[in-house]
Amino acid sequence: MLVDIIAFDGVDELDVVGPLEVFRSAGELADIEARIVTRVAQARVTGAFGLRMETDGVFEPGRSDVLVVPGGGWAARADVSAYGEFQRGDLLPLLATAAQSTSMIVGICTGTLLLAHAGVVGDRRSNTHHTARADLAQTGATLVSDRVVDDGDLITCGGVTSGIDAALWVVERMCSRELADRAAERLEYQRWRPADAD
Repeated sequence: MLVDIIAFDGVDELDVVGPLEVFRSAGELADIEARIVTRVAQARVTGAFGLRMETDGVFEPGRSDVLVVPGGGWAARADVSAYGEFQRGDLLPLLATAAQSTSMIVGICTGTLLLAHAGVVGDRRSNTHHTARADLAQTGATLVSDRVVDDGDLITCGGVTSGIDAALWVVERMCSRELADRAAERLEYQRWRPADAD
């Protein structure tokens, strides 16, 4: 399974590194490769709190089985953030293209709003950071306040730490519950699962 996590300056660090660690931990037990990618060639991105992260390549829509779209800075309307990416608009067509050929799209925190403005979410069930839920509802999405929302090939979640649970849920959906449980155990993380998952 190939996983691309798209990053940009101002991204929330935990939205990137939480899922990245889940996928790479699971990748030590199964055939999973996770990469940090950017819209254009960029050796590193600087997160919202100043963490500099090296990237693995340029985002190519349709290359991966799973695309993870993190957020950050939406409520503050920061220029260097997910909101800034929405305002510039360069990333949105790439997300729309990727949604047509990627097995699963994952919106972490306010990354769900990038997906919504790219036309990926529509009226589907989804969630985002609690400070941006009104913005998500205004896009026409069906707002569900669950920690992780599974709508088939679209997985979304609440803010920040919810991304770890979303990534573990993707591992379970795409691979197996056993693998997701083993990855969570390696991280010493008590995972969340939907009440109706069994």
